[in-house]
Formats: sequence, C-alpha cells, structure tokens
Amino acid sequence: MQTLYLFCFLIFFRLIFYGFFFASPVKDTGVILKAWRLGLKFDLRLTLILMIPIGLIAVIARDRLFGTSILRKINYGYFFLVYLFLTVFYVVDLGHYSYLGLRIEPSVTRFLASGERMTNARMMWESYPVVWGLLGMVALLLLVRFSYRRIFQWYAQKEGTYVRPWGFAAWVFLLVLLFAGGIYGNFAWFPLRWSEAMFTRDNAVTSLALNPVLFYATNMNMEEDTFDKESTRKYYPYMASYLGVDQSDPQQLNFVRTVPEDPTKPRQNVIIVMMESGGAAMMSMFNNPMQATPNLQALADNGVLFENFYVPAMSTARTVFGVTTGLPDVVRSKTASRHPPIVDQRIIFDQFTGYEKYYLLGGNTNWANIRAVFTNNVDSIRIYEEGYYKAPKADVWGVSDYDLITEADEIFKAAHDRGKPFIAFLQTADNHEPYTTTEGAGDFKKLTEKDIDPEKFKASGFVNIDQFNALRYLDYNIGHLMKQAEKSGYLDNTIFVFFGDHSARLNAFSFMPIPEFELGTYVDHVPCIIYNPRLLAPRKVTRAGSLLDVYPTVAKLTGIPFRNYTLGMDLLDTTQTHARYAFVQYVKNMAGHMAVINEHYLFEVDQSTDEGMLYDLKGDPLKNIKQQLPELSRDLENLTRGFYESTRYLMFNNKKPKY
Repeated sequence: MQTLYLFCFLIFFRLIFYGFFFASPVKDTGVILKAWRLGLKFDLRLTLILMIPIGLIAVIARDRLFGTSILRKINYGYFFLVYLFLTVFYVVDLGHYSYLGLRIEPSVTRFLASGERMTNARMMWESYPVVWGLLGMVALLLLVRFSYRRIFQWYAQKEGTYVRPWGFAAWVFLLVLLFAGGIYGNFAWFPLRWSEAMFTRDNAVTSLALNPVLFYATNMNMEEDTFDKESTRKYYPYMASYLGVDQSDPQQLNFVRTVPEDPTKPRQNVIIVMMESGGAAMMSMFNNPMQATPNLQALADNGVLFENFYVPAMSTARTVFGVTTGLPDVVRSKTASRHPPIVDQRIIFDQFTGYEKYYLLGGNTNWANIRAVFTNNVDSIRIYEEGYYKAPKADVWGVSDYDLITEADEIFKAAHDRGKPFIAFLQTADNHEPYTTTEGAGDFKKLTEKDIDPEKFKASGFVNIDQFNALRYLDYNIGHLMKQAEKSGYLDNTIFVFFGDHSARLNAFSFMPIPEFELGTYVDHVPCIIYNPRLLAPRKVTRAGSLLDVYPTVAKLTGIPFRNYTLGMDLLDTTQTHARYAFVQYVKNMAGHMAVINEHYLFEVDQSTDEGMLYDLKGDPLKNIKQQLPELSRDLENLTRGFYESTRYLMFNNKKPKY
C-alpha cells in the first residue's frame, strides 16, 4: 500500500504537468499514450528505488514494522523527507518548464550563483504566484501526512498472519523479483533508458515521457569545461581555411586576421542594441501573423536585414559573452561569463581607439558576472547600470527600457555635442517575465484579448497576451530610440545594429519558410538589422550570419584597423566565395545538439549519441540525408566540430598578453 500511495503521488504531479503545462503540436493519440506509458514506467522506477530502504526494513522486521515505536518513527521520518523532497523538486521542475520549456537539469544551479540569487529570486517572485504555490505545497504535504498516517494506522491495527519460513522466503523472492523488474523497466535485453523518451522531435512529448528526478540524476555527471589541443589541431585546417586566417599554423594554432585601416570610411558612432527574447519568428518582417513590430519592420525596410542570422545558444548570458568575445559559449556547466579562467579575452570592442565606449543596462551588471566580461576586456569602458539612472527601478531587471533609452540618449547626445565618436552596447530587458514595465513612461498602450484575432494569435506562436504585449513594448522602445537619435542630432552619424539575444519560448507555429519549431533551431534564429542609410543601401541578405560577426562587421564599417582573434567574420564581406554557416546549439528531444546552419543546409550532432545528421532545408527539411551526400556531410561535420573544438581552445588560450 505504501508503494502504491507513493506511485499515485508521482502520477498526481504527472497529471498536473499534462493538464496545465503540456502543449505540443503533436496530436497523434498513439504518440501521447506512448509518452504516458514511458513516463509511468519511469515513475514506477523512482517509486521502487525510494521504497528499497523500507522494503529492507520490512524484510528484517517482518510483523514488527507496524508495531515497534522506533520503526514507526523511522517510517514516518523517512517518508516525510521523501514527500517533502519530491514536492519541492516537482514544483521547481514545473516552474523551470514554465520558464524555459525544458525539464530541470543540473545547470539550473546557475540561478543560485553568488551575487545573482536575489535578482533571480525577485524575478521569480514577480513572475509566479510564489505565495499561493507555497500554500499549495503546505496543503498538499498536510494532506499526505493525514492520509498516510491513516493508512499506516489501519495496517498497524490488523492482526498479523503466521507465515511459514518457506512461505516467507518465497514472498521475499517475489518482492525482490518485482522490484528488480519494475526498476529494470523493460521486457528486453537492455533496461529502460532515458533515450527511449526521445522517440519524437517534440520537447513537450519527450518531457511527458520523462521523470524529472531521474532525468536530473542522469545528467549530474557533467564533464568539466576544458579544451583538447589535439582535437583543435585535427580540425584547425578546416577552420583556418573557413575563417581566412592570415598565417595558418597548426602547431601554434593561430586564428588571427589583420584588417588595415580604411581612411575613406567616416568614423561614425556605433550603437548595438540587444533585444531581449526577440526571436525571428516573433517579428513582423518574418511574417508573424500578429505583426507586433512595425518600428523594426520600418528599420528592416530601410536598412540591411539578415534573414538567416543566428545566436549560438538560447541564453542571455551566453549571448552577451558571445557577441562581446566573438566566441560561442559552449561551456557545459553554467555559462562562460561565470568561469574566471575564461573571462579574459582579446576582443574587437577594445580596439575602437579614439572612441568612448559604453555598456548600458537597466539592471545590475553583477548579473551572470557580466561586469567582468566588459571591465576585464575593454579599456576605459564606462558602465551605466542600476544606481546611475534618475528613473526609479521598475522591477527585478532595473529601470524600464523606455527610461533606459531616454537616459542613454542624454549620454549619446553629450558625446555627439563634444564631437567624440562613441560605441555603445545597449541591453534591453523588458521583453522578459515578469512583463511588468509595459506600464512604463511614454504613450504605449497594451492590447487585450478583445483587441486581437484569436485565430491569428494561435497561429503566431505567442504563449500569452502578456508575451505579445512585451514584444510590442520592445518595438515601441526601439521607435523611441530612433526618434531621440533624430531629435538629438546623431541619427545620421551612427551605425545602428539591432539583434535578438534569443527567441522566447513559443507555442508551435508553421508560417516560417522551414519547420524551425520542429527542428529546434527557432530558439537561435533571431533578427539582425544594420541601419545606416549614409553607408548602406536597403537590402535583404540571405547568406547565413552569426552573433559572432557583429563586432568584425561594425569595425570594418567604421574603418578602424583591428586584429580579429575571434571566430567572427564580416557579415558584409562578399569577397569570400565559400558558403557561410552559423554555429548553433539547441535542445531537441531533451538532448543537446550542436550544429552549423545556413539558408540551404543544417548539419547537427546529437551530443548525447555523437551522431551526425544532415538536412536539406530547401528540400525535405526533416529528412536526414547524410547518406545521400557523404562529402558535404563530412565537410560540415568537420566544420561543426571545428567550431566547437576551436572555441574550447580559444576560451582558455586567447588571453591578453601580460606586461
């Protein structure tokens, strides 16, 4: 009865997940039932594992289990800890899934990093019904305590039945057999494994088929972050050729490219705007039915829009590190910015000699140790953050984006009036839970469900109306920035770069040219717009581009001399004739993948199996054609692994010289 009770407890949380959190484009009843069947088998495995200590006590104590005071206390104490742990773990898992669309795994500890706990706690407090959640947990535990004690007392009052020794031995053998069979989980040579849950391409179905506790435990053996020099050497020729390295040297592993000064280029200002949670599929210029971003649409129509632009991973901290250092964040534990040995890098931002350099954030730059990425690598950078601004703090992320842009404009105008060129990295934050600052200054007005077409909204992929309004507010603030730039006089002398740091979690959508929701790549596909009518005629670029390419591109546009130690390239360089690819990482079927992608092909490596797959995005984008195109598959696999190994090497070996 105790085993059945515990198993039902786990099923209760599975029902909550399915009823309130599960959302999938998969409608095949057979697929959903298979996910349920696998999930219940994993739940049974966890139940039996947790029952082993009590089973051992029952075998030893026999009929004294219910009658002896000390055994009764052990029984109560053990199950109290079990149910407390399970309740807390499952609630955290549900919150994690609500936030990221993924089951909880060990990297969640990044939210507990020193200096960030309070920020993340505030975000959780402002985004989720924490008090009601805690009250619900207490109520559930009280109900469990009451019902469990009643069941225990009912068994304790029953009279014991004499069992002969051979009968007891048979009972023990049967118990062991049942426990072993339930934990093994399969009528097959191999036991039930988490990989069986990944029988579709859909994260939601895979999540339904997993048990979060067992999945977390499986992923605890994470490799330490380091580099492999020999592996870097193995793929170096491919990377050196792809990047156009000045002096290829597989022994010294030289990645440097030198770009001379171009005196014909005017020394224009540069404003790089990182748009929080701004995925391509969410935007008007990518034909989202809700058309939430008219200001960005206007900039795309009058600037250069990169239609196949990708960030290396779905994480704001990874994006800030990646765009600043020109290296994708491939660390397995937490993020690169949180690793002191990795923070020190030679970067292009630092080489804007004669420019004033700014980093502007509405919140605190201690978040994810981002401060060190800038102060350690960019000489004389001025950081504007929480505490500097006149505007009041709006929420956990600091001042509102509207107020951030208003006060940033004052800084930009002052530099313009002094005749000093400047380069600024402006990081927005309001397009993020808890979505509270859409009540900020200005004349922005929220829409309600009465104001929108429900069919278009469903097709758009937006999760809820708050997410939709937050994106509209982001677009509104981009418009505010451009109006302020024109009013303050620096619009025509500034190169503007707008890019999304990653996509928000979306529901299934099908309006994009390729099925990027099913492929898993939508989280990394973001818009990138370079706006500078003085230098650049409006056009759309279909060639693949990467977050790593931002600083090499703007450095070339300003004409400064620089040395590129990174993996980034000039987005506007048309002299290289080979195909361009973006290195990306994403989660599909709850398994990490690394890949290279462009407008025609996607080559991915499943990091749990090390298996490579090739997809023709202009043909059948969900069909693996690796066997049909072996030479292309080999080349792209070398490029994918080359990006990964080169990044790992450079993270630890691209440090500034010590004088």
